[in-house]
Amino acid sequence: MIAAALMMLQLSAAPAETASVERILDAMHAAASVADGEAYFATFTPDARFIGTDAGERWSLPQFRAYATPYFSQGKGWTYRPTARAVTIAPIDCRCIAWFDEVLDNDAYGTTRGSGVLRLTDDGWKIEQYVLSFAVPNDKARAVVDAIKAD
Repeated sequence: MIAAALMMLQLSAAPAETASVERILDAMHAAASVADGEAYFATFTPDARFIGTDAGERWSLPQFRAYATPYFSQGKGWTYRPTARAVTIAPIDCRCIAWFDEVLDNDAYGTTRGSGVLRLTDDGWKIEQYVLSFAVPNDKARAVVDAIKAD
């Protein structure tokens, strides 16, 4: 009976936990959109990684900050609008790890995808890793791969 009650408590907490994770992701996207570097980088853990669309883009947070700060300081951000998102809280006792994937819309790139991991810290949920990728339709994949190989 106690186990059943605890299970129900965990299930009822899941939507609130998921909403907390979504708020951080939304805050990250909103800050990037208005070039607010301070708010943007506050959504990440100090040891976070940002993995961009180019194979060479695997940045520590200080490296990514060095890349993005000149853009943000000129008022230039980037806008990715989430159109769909799935968040999973790891089914472990601490309920302190979450992963997600999201479909994003961007004016320059069209449909893209973000995915990553968040960790619950003393300051709330923070992004541990973010991966941005291009969504390539299957029927266009061969042409994209061929174009990459041609370089």
